[in-house]
Amino acid sequence: MGEPDGRCTIAVDTMGSDLGPTEFVRGLLYATEELGLDCDFKLVGKGRLLERLVKVRDFSIDPSKIQIHHASEVVTMNDKPIQALRKKKDSSMAQAIELLRDDKADAVVSCGNTGALMAGGTLRMRPLDGVDRPALGIIIPSRNKPFVLIDVGAIPDSTPLNLMQNAVFGSNYAKAALGVEKPRVALLTIGTEEGKGNSLVNATHTYLEQINGKVINYAGPIEGFQLFDGDVDVVVCDGFVGNIVLKSSEAVFSFVGETIKEELLRNPKRMLGAALSKTAFKDMKARLSPDQHAGAPLLGLKANILKSHGSSNYIAIANALRIARELVVHDMIDSISSDINQANDLL
Repeated sequence: MGEPDGRCTIAVDTMGSDLGPTEFVRGLLYATEELGLDCDFKLVGKGRLLERLVKVRDFSIDPSKIQIHHASEVVTMNDKPIQALRKKKDSSMAQAIELLRDDKADAVVSCGNTGALMAGGTLRMRPLDGVDRPALGIIIPSRNKPFVLIDVGAIPDSTPLNLMQNAVFGSNYAKAALGVEKPRVALLTIGTEEGKGNSLVNATHTYLEQINGKVINYAGPIEGFQLFDGDVDVVVCDGFVGNIVLKSSEAVFSFVGETIKEELLRNPKRMLGAALSKTAFKDMKARLSPDQHAGAPLLGLKANILKSHGSSNYIAIANALRIARELVVHDMIDSISSDINQANDLL
């Protein structure tokens, strides 16, 4: 757990990114100088390469707050998770998780292989007592405010117990990362009428009503068209549905952006209008950008492990580091543990 003064140590797997360790060093610089992040960092990866990258950067951060831990191997996106854990024990990912297990770090951030990170985190750190299986939560922008979508791929075949626990995970994540005091939790389904949905959704709805007001603030079921209204803070679903929702949303955001750009460049008159609206488009891009809330924590473990997208740029990496710190200083693990025990007792 983080220090009493709010400080924390983050172990960073620098080798799993599509953009390489240089982007991580840029992200570290942005996090400290632009976001004001005050942490100790343990950069894990090719030692000599990281030393050169750190030396060429003019950091305002105290050099004593940056430690480099050499790891000779890299888990690639093509590696099978379990095989990677067995055969690449000196990988940057494995070594970062080891630092966490040995209490030499309070959180891990990685852009590497999702399956390997989930398997390594689960096997090395273990789920909290009472947790059936961990889940991945991610923050998504909406009309009024961002919300947490959980699960987005950790548990494709979920049980009602898994979804109930996802609601507890998501509620605590929203408190820590979004600063929401009493998050409104909703269950994603195909209709809000009583009994509408499959057996998994209906059983989960019953569970969520049982813990409503005692562990979470359950707002009831919502449909897909309500996702981006901004009326709720957490949306619960199984990993199969959540992964489709996430990737479809990303594709729609990209499609709309490209379509707007094409239409604005179609003729000189529209180009003039685009130039006059440049500030508005810039603000819209910032509002919809996933970079501001990058990093999906594997929730339900005994430690904070965050997965960032493989193609994360330095701004996304910096914000993943920021969120990692928020989870540590808000003691999210202890809060989840307490709420899970209470929720399990109520069923």
